[in-house]
Amino acid sequence: MADLLVKMRGDATSLPAKHPVRNILVAGLGGFIAIALLAYLADSLETVLIMGSFGASCVLVFGFPDAPFSQPRNVILGHFISTLTGLTFVILFGPVWWSVALAVGVAIMLMMASRTVHPPAGSNPVIVFLLQPGWDYLFFPTLSGAVLLVLVALLYNNLSRSDNYPKYW
Repeated sequence: MADLLVKMRGDATSLPAKHPVRNILVAGLGGFIAIALLAYLADSLETVLIMGSFGASCVLVFGFPDAPFSQPRNVILGHFISTLTGLTFVILFGPVWWSVALAVGVAIMLMMASRTVHPPAGSNPVIVFLLQPGWDYLFFPTLSGAVLLVLVALLYNNLSRSDNYPKYW
């Protein structure tokens, strides 16, 4: 037990370096543009294109676009796999506590096995259990919203930065 408490104290590593103000502003503007576009299209088309987890996806694709978690395949497939897992579990087992927990665990394993880990997508099974939508939720908002988010990230990140986005497909 004492060893566990010692480990919980951490390594006393220094905080990460501060982000340059320009990077902070560029990331915030990117997130604003992406969610504004999704919200505008959803309103205009009278369809659902936004999920709560897309806000966290914006943190990654605009704040940390070079990270593996931020690459297009991770964003799109991570959201798709996790939502599909949530829908499958809620339909097969119902909205019970152990089913949502199992859905999250299985979604994590599937993303890791397919090399498509996108941490914000880990919340999708929970969102599915709270909303209990139909299968169409897999396409609207999950797949369509994730694809639109990546399209905005492709344009915005390549216009606002000197580095290429994405690092891989």
